[in-house]
Order: sequence, then C-alpha cells, then structure tokens
Amino acid sequence: MDGRQFDVEVTGLVAAAVGGDRRAVARLLSWAENAPSRWPALGAALAPHTGSAEIIGLTGPPGVGKSTATAALARAYRAAGRRVGVVAVDPSSPVTGGALLGDRIRMAELAGDPGIFVRSLASRGHLGGLALATAQALRVLDAAGFDPLLVETVGVGQAEADIVALADTTCLLLAPGAGDGVQAVKAGLLEVADILVVNKIDQPGAGRTVADLTAMLRLRVDAGASAPPGVVRLAAAQGEGIDTLVERIAAHRRGLAATGELEHRRVARAAAEIRALALAALRARLAAAEQQVDLDSLARAVAAGTADPASAADRLLAALT
Repeated sequence: MDGRQFDVEVTGLVAAAVGGDRRAVARLLSWAENAPSRWPALGAALAPHTGSAEIIGLTGPPGVGKSTATAALARAYRAAGRRVGVVAVDPSSPVTGGALLGDRIRMAELAGDPGIFVRSLASRGHLGGLALATAQALRVLDAAGFDPLLVETVGVGQAEADIVALADTTCLLLAPGAGDGVQAVKAGLLEVADILVVNKIDQPGAGRTVADLTAMLRLRVDAGASAPPGVVRLAAAQGEGIDTLVERIAAHRRGLAATGELEHRRVARAAAEIRALALAALRARLAAAEQQVDLDSLARAVAAGTADPASAADRLLAALT
C-alpha cells in the first residue's frame, strides 16, 4: 500500500472515529499500539481533533487497587454525563508480547456502557509504567470525543514515573499493608504526585499509612518544597471517597488553569511526544545500520580484543548517515 492510499484510509477511519464509530476507534488504537510506522499519518489526521481532553493518571505500587479505583472513577464521571476513555497499561506476556491482564478481566463491568471505552496496552518491557504507544492511544480517544481520559499504569516503584509526562493530574495510590509507608514514597513518586490517595482505607493499618504520608507532606512543606494538599481516603471497592477524589482532581485542574501550569504541562507533554517519536525513528534506523555493518562481527571483534567499543560504535553511527 503506497503512502497516498494509506493516508486516505487513515483519514477515513479518523473521520469515522470522530463521528462515534467504536470499531474505527478500536482499529486506530490497534495501529497506535502495533504499527509505529503508521504513527506519522495517524498523528497528522488526529491533530485537528485533539488537545481538549483532561488526562488523569493513576499510579502506584502493585496491589494497591489501581484498577478498582480507575473503574470507580470512570463510573463517577459517567454518572456526571461525561464520556470516559480508559487506557490500562498492563505487563506484557513473555510469549506473545500482548497485555497479560486486560480490560476483559479487570474492568468487565464497564464494557457494556457505550459512553466508556477501555483499552489495555502491553508495556512490552518499557520502564516507567507506561507503554510507548500510550500517547498515541490517548490522541485517538481524545479525537473520538472521550473526556476525561484515565491512564492506569502498571505497578511502579520509587523512580518509575513516566505518567507525569502524560497526565494533567497524577494520582499516587498507596494502601495499608503494602510495606513501610515512608519507604514507599521516599525520593520517588511523592515528588511527582499531584494527589495522594490511600485506598482500602477500611483495612487495618490504614490510619498509620495516612499518618505517615501526612507527616511526609508536612516535612516537605516545612522544607519549602511543594506538596499535595493532604491525603484522600478511599475505599474504591465500596465507592467510598470517590466523590472526594473527583472534587480534588477538579480543584487541582482549576489551580493549573489559573496559574498557567496546565498550558505548560501540555507543551511539555507535546515535547516529550516529539522526543519519543524521534527516538523511535532513530531506533528503526539503528536496527537497519546494525545489519549493514554486521553488528555481530563487530561485537565478536570487541569481545576478542581486536577492536575497541568506541571505534565499533563510531562505525555503527556512521552507517546511520
């Protein structure tokens, strides 16, 4: 298929998705996840229809109830009459590379609502809790009129915080019994969280977790650093605290808009997307260069001591031009 024919196909599918065709949305999301070579044409067709959706990230360690909280938030926004898009980034199958869990299992109760679109993306080994295709998937859902867009990351540790580059508001979820509360947030996710949430607040130890987090916030404020305003208490499985979380997200967004930070974050998000696309193109060119210079032979020479790594790298880079 030549470029002109492909552009026509993309344009038609985007028009159908903007008009509410869920099958068109699903196909575009498949391209976003599985066909990086189609991203340029896809991005060009989507661009006039994007840029207005609110993006909310939910992140945190494994087992804190991110999926339950995401589903509860989706129901709350839907009850308010909004069309909700959900991107759930799952661990990858080591066999197929696909998502191990998926919306069919985790959010089955949402699947029958035409005002909610749930898509699982496989992380495919990408660190930071997000799949490389997440930004493209969000653009598809934005163009299709879904707003807000909820992004649930895979379980992350202290330093894996790519979600902050994509979301207008990042919610960090923690739960009692998931380890030392201070250790869970030291030097990592606490710095990027806009809203702190303790889920499973009905379980033993919840009060201690809230107290630990509150003390951490107080220390940060005393040291002159910015910090989220308090801790949201949540029992997502029972729907308790969801209204408070929705209100806190709305208040955060109003604050961003009033200070100009919302525009700043969106420009930074666009810059990150440009960077990611450029790196993807460079990786594709690098793969072609490896075949051209016979990387295996170069590696054998370096391993044998007959060539040095820097000279071998220079030969590989020369093949890129």
